Amino acid sequence: MSRQQPIMAKVKPRQLELLQVQHHDDDANYSNNKNDGGVTPLVPATKMAIEEHEDACFMYLFPSQVLILTQILAQTQTQEGGLAGSDGLGRKRARYLLRRAVEASERRRQHCPGPPAAADEPSLFWWSAEENEKLVQFWENFILIMETLEGNQIHVIKPVLPKLNRLYELSVSGKKGCWLFHPSWHMCIYKRMFESENKTITKEGVIHFLDLHEAKCIPDSPGFSEFIIGPLMDALSESSLYSRSPGQLIGACPPIGIKFQKFLVVYLTLLPEEEKSSFLLKFIQKMTSRHWCAVPILFLSMALACIPACKALGTEGLHALRDVLQCTMITHQILLRGAAQCYLLQTAMNLVDVEKVSLPEVSSYLASLRPEESLRRGTILWVELCSWLCTNDGHFRKSIKCDLEHQERSSLSTYVLTLVEDYLKTPPSGRESCFMPDWFEAKLVATMILLAADVEEMKNKHSEKINTKWIELKAFLYPLLDVLLKLGTNVYIPTLKADKSLQLLLKLLQTCSLKCSNPQDDGVLTFLWKCVETSVDSVLDFVLRRLTTGDLNSVSDLDRCNLYLALVSELVNLSSNIGWKKGPSIWNFTSSLTNASIHSLQEASSEQEPKLEEQIQKVVSMASLTVVCEIIDQKPELQLESLQPVETLKRFISSAQLNQVLKKPSSIEEKIYLKNQLLVKDGGKQLPATYMIIQRPRRTFQSALEALTVLPSEQVLPVFHCMKVLIPKLLVSSETLCIEAFDLGWKIISSLSNTQLIFWSNLKAFVQVVFDTEVLAVAASSKGQAYAKIREMISRLVEMSTTRTGVFNTVLSYCCQSWVLSTSDDTHISENPFLNAGEYSELLMEACIFGTVFRRDQRLIQDVHAFVENLGDKCAANVVTESTNRDEHYVRICVIKFLCLLDESNNLHKMFVEDIVTKLLDKDELVSKTRTRYYANSLQHRVKNRLWQTLLVLLPKLDQNFLTETLDKILQAGFENNQASVKYLIEWIIILILHKYPQFLSKFWDCFCYDEEKLKTSICTFLSVLSHFDIILQNTLEKKPVLKKALIVVLQWCFNHNFSVRLYALIALKKIWGMCKTLHVEEFEVLTPVIESSLHQVENMHGTGNAKRNWQRIQEHFFFATFHPLKDYSLETIFYTLPRLSELVEDEWISLCKFTRFTSIPLPSTYQWYHSRAELLDLKPSDWSQQDKGSNSVEMDNQTEWTDVQKKIIPWKNSIPDLDLELVFQDRAAKLGKSNSRLIVVASLIDKPTNLGGLCRTSEIFGASALVVGSLHYIHDKQFQQLSVSAEQWLPLLEVRST
Repeated sequence: MSRQQPIMAKVKPRQLELLQVQHHDDDANYSNNKNDGGVTPLVPATKMAIEEHEDACFMYLFPSQVLILTQILAQTQTQEGGLAGSDGLGRKRARYLLRRAVEASERRRQHCPGPPAAADEPSLFWWSAEENEKLVQFWENFILIMETLEGNQIHVIKPVLPKLNRLYELSVSGKKGCWLFHPSWHMCIYKRMFESENKTITKEGVIHFLDLHEAKCIPDSPGFSEFIIGPLMDALSESSLYSRSPGQLIGACPPIGIKFQKFLVVYLTLLPEEEKSSFLLKFIQKMTSRHWCAVPILFLSMALACIPACKALGTEGLHALRDVLQCTMITHQILLRGAAQCYLLQTAMNLVDVEKVSLPEVSSYLASLRPEESLRRGTILWVELCSWLCTNDGHFRKSIKCDLEHQERSSLSTYVLTLVEDYLKTPPSGRESCFMPDWFEAKLVATMILLAADVEEMKNKHSEKINTKWIELKAFLYPLLDVLLKLGTNVYIPTLKADKSLQLLLKLLQTCSLKCSNPQDDGVLTFLWKCVETSVDSVLDFVLRRLTTGDLNSVSDLDRCNLYLALVSELVNLSSNIGWKKGPSIWNFTSSLTNASIHSLQEASSEQEPKLEEQIQKVVSMASLTVVCEIIDQKPELQLESLQPVETLKRFISSAQLNQVLKKPSSIEEKIYLKNQLLVKDGGKQLPATYMIIQRPRRTFQSALEALTVLPSEQVLPVFHCMKVLIPKLLVSSETLCIEAFDLGWKIISSLSNTQLIFWSNLKAFVQVVFDTEVLAVAASSKGQAYAKIREMISRLVEMSTTRTGVFNTVLSYCCQSWVLSTSDDTHISENPFLNAGEYSELLMEACIFGTVFRRDQRLIQDVHAFVENLGDKCAANVVTESTNRDEHYVRICVIKFLCLLDESNNLHKMFVEDIVTKLLDKDELVSKTRTRYYANSLQHRVKNRLWQTLLVLLPKLDQNFLTETLDKILQAGFENNQASVKYLIEWIIILILHKYPQFLSKFWDCFCYDEEKLKTSICTFLSVLSHFDIILQNTLEKKPVLKKALIVVLQWCFNHNFSVRLYALIALKKIWGMCKTLHVEEFEVLTPVIESSLHQVENMHGTGNAKRNWQRIQEHFFFATFHPLKDYSLETIFYTLPRLSELVEDEWISLCKFTRFTSIPLPSTYQWYHSRAELLDLKPSDWSQQDKGSNSVEMDNQTEWTDVQKKIIPWKNSIPDLDLELVFQDRAAKLGKSNSRLIVVASLIDKPTNLGGLCRTSEIFGASALVVGSLHYIHDKQFQQLSVSAEQWLPLLEVRST
């Protein structure tokens, strides 16, 4: 049965005479028809009567007519009208009709069973005299909620949400365990909340719905599943719902994700088994029916993966999951897409009924998963999949016929063996016109072979049959090896068969390879290599023949060239990792391939009009030489450089003509030529720069610039590598050319900002070109155009990093690693890379204060990324995807660790630190002048906080002479209007300086001598310093004079007119007086009675006002009670504990684990300032000042039924002429929890209706006893009524006319 939704038609009430005339007939018809399906024939007549007569008096309706009205509500299914419709006027009419029906039923108090409904469901509308009070309460709450939802202000709607709980309590019968009111009324409320324009209301509605159905056992209804798949999933598609709650840390799962996960598990547990399959199938199909953003699809997939294992999905469900993988997530972020794939695979393993799906269907689904993002060998997910296949082997639906020879094999082994045999079967085809086969089939076969091999290994670990080990894998590989062994000798083998066998071999090697320290520990990989090793010579002979004899001469052959060369690289890499035993084979292959490729490139065509075949062969030769050079560079253990052909290659490269424009082929091949012109033209980009002879660097560099102008972005990486070698040698002689190269490189990088796959590799190469140590040194020494251009590049990269997280990380990490290695005192920039840090200190300056205030959508993506990363190895996406350290926190971590490594005993380091400190103080002064007042957690606040954190880290490296010059600036910063976190850092720095150098106390005392108007509340900063006066005087021998001075200063401020200043002065006085009593200073005995009595009076303050509470709070505050300036000096306190305790936004908390994770710049093992003390770390944030209690959703949910909400009066229902209005008002105020105030608001001189209306509403809210107005005629004004919202009916109004 479809869900019934209370909707009404367009109603124009005026009279109901027709209804009253025909009520006797209606009642008779009702009695006759109540047992045969309802009174549907009566509905059109009644509906027509309502529409034709406008002013109806519903209080005279008969039960049958009430029943008919409810049928109109149920049977009118237009989108434009109804309680949950999109038309506001229709909703208003529906509420009006419903209210009148309730009123009529309440007055009559007669039994009305209502129209019949589905089994186990109540009637849409019914009435009973025994349940009259309960029914009235339900419908009043329902109408109030629906009226309130017409607004979009969350502060108006939140107070009525507790009434939703009451609706459920009234709707569900504890005795019967079923609905008393039709559940579609509740769906109307939630549907209105889900479709609200205010997303905060939508989020509150979703949370309330999930919480209620998780906490309470709600009876099921036929329309409930449709509501979940419809309006609820539509609401969950909004990404903004998944933001963190205010108290959550970065990396925690958002509340909506957790709640929906629990809700789905509970709901499916209560759902009958026969309905689970249908519900889950519709749920998954809903995920494919629209374009979902990355965040919602991730948490929906996570919720599906958490459902307890059950046999709920068949073939159609598995196909639906595959559609989600292939259609929904194409454009999602890589990490989030990978995590969603992991959850969807777990969903398939938990919910698929293996008896209803076949192994080909399972393998097709697995092939849709990307191994570079989710499913890869060695991950926990791969092991879980192998265990699932092992457990269910033999239970899958049969889709193949088992031959007699396969009867002893498992169903998985039989399927994989048949899969390999079918894959290698190829029809005869012409070699010349054959195109490369698609890679999907090779990927599928390779994945299933390795899964079956790992399943076999898993079985053998628990088996005593040791001799059976690897028999299955050997059988899988036999058909492939048979083809590979024939490649080198059988020249007539079909091209398609050769291509497919090499594709399968390459995919096997790539999929099987693991990123582990010792590949020999992998039994499958070791056995695979032993089998493949026998065919390596044959494969290399085949590849050499194809690459060098001119067989590759068409456009389709370019893909084959890439296949052959990728296979050669993979064979060399794998063999060197496992243990190379084919050294002579690779030497012979390299020599022959190098000689043939050089000969092909040197060979000049005798024909005037070149052919495309020749040009294709030149491309193949250049690509072959590229692979040879890469092998020589990456595998020095092979000792290929000693080969004679390699020496010939070096000479050839040095004399090669690069970037030549190839002649145009014949007109017949013109289109193919234009397609491949770019591939042939960029020959120079394929040849590594390490073999360029430096005798002609300028010519080579010009060729590289020409290549940059024509090459597509994905092919510029070799050119950047070439430029990295050449620019340091040309920067002095050809500065203009180098600047042009910087501009061209930046143009390429900036155009790639939205391309994930190639952006980061190109950016890294570009950074290595521009920020090469030698390039920076040469540019800084000349201070010419190149120096200005590099500084411009720094600004551009910093600007790009504000919108592209991770850009600054790449730049700074490379520079800091280059500069930090030097420890010498050499002052020549070319000999000491560290000098570059001083010349380009603006880069480090920007890093110290780096961080932007992201938009909500950007912050949401970062939070979800952090959540996925916190899952660790449990989520295979974290293992598979490359860790990039693109979190913007790593920028500041990198520069802080760099600064921590500096040695103040090194003169260069000392000068650099002083320069950075000076520039940071100047930056602070500039920020303060830019905006004197700034809000908490604003960008200005964050910049100042980061700035002073860096200064605090550098403080131990500063000597007395430097502090003598800069202390005034530090003290002056204390006078600024700073936020709490900045105040604590400044105070901490002052305390540490005075502790180490007590001779600066005279400058500190001067801070208290300014005019009081200038100081205002900033004097609290310096009074806070005095609260740690015992730490300051630790190194002072003569403490009594200093204590006397401190006591005199503090006593003056104890009488300040500002309350906060007096509190800070008293807390300082308490500390200093305690020190005086400890030292038994006789000079202070005269002051003892005054000070002791003052402190005693403060400690024993009477009353419960703010003064006493604030005195207690300031004494318990962490900065005065727990914080120790010396013992708490650590990176964790500075960057995590202090920001947390000072209630800085979570984005600014840098946990200690991030410092340890960032290994690019390791701190020495002797570094001691790492951890906070446990006493400080365990504290919770608190402020000593009195705070207003904010509203909390949890508190709202716990409010009682008398919660005060604004609702309109119903005049015809609440006419009370005989009662004393004063008693009514007092009674209502008592029920609403308001105090019986005797306040009288006099507004007799106000004559504007709008002002009076707002004042009337405010007086009624705050419980005033009366409102005095100049004339009672104002209450009839429409402007007054619009603002008062019927408050004048609940507030006594007195008229005092002006004379």
